[in-house]
Amino acid sequence: MNNVMSYFYVFLTVIFTVYGQIMLKTRMLRAGTFPSAFNEKILFIAKLFLDPWILSCFAGAFIASLCWMLAMSRLQLSYAYPFTSLSFVLVLVLSSVFFQEPITAAKILGLAFIICGIVITSLG
Repeated sequence: MNNVMSYFYVFLTVIFTVYGQIMLKTRMLRAGTFPSAFNEKILFIAKLFLDPWILSCFAGAFIASLCWMLAMSRLQLSYAYPFTSLSFVLVLVLSSVFFQEPITAAKILGLAFIICGIVITSLG
């Protein structure tokens, strides 16, 4: 059971990290491009920091950090850390679904290498 919880903490770390990336992209698309004038930049950033969804991304990052600390109390870093690479897989898939970003052959090949790396490092 202890080992199951360790993997669960790593899984939560990945999920909260991916949530933050997808939600930040969503909100930035809504906010528009970063302005060039200094006073507009300040206002732009202030609006972002008042956006509850952006704040939820910060909360997600904090929760991901807490989950990672719990995982690190139970697993070796060199064993657990490669699993965080699963965030690359999830972000690629979700960015295609939500933002219609292309999934190219090069991206698939890169993800295949990442997954192979996770499998290989989890064996040793």
